[in-house]
Amino acid sequence: MAWATERQLELVGEALGKLRQAAPEIAERVPNVHKVIGMRNVLIHGYLVVNPRIVYRAATEQVPELIPVLETLLIELAPPGS
Repeated sequence: MAWATERQLELVGEALGKLRQAAPEIAERVPNVHKVIGMRNVLIHGYLVVNPRIVYRAATEQVPELIPVLETLLIELAPPGS
């Protein structure tokens, strides 16, 4: 289960990293975008030993806070008529 959670955090961090490159002004609307991307880098590259408590806290406390922000951005940025 921990691997699956880490993988999902990697995907979120990757997507936000691409968003930050393509549209930095939009990415900055995401709380702690730099931390999410940083966590992705640690998970992918294994800079440090991954602390399961940090991963758990990110998944249970921080990701739920991101969901409404990301949903709002998706609605705002959706092409007309979609």
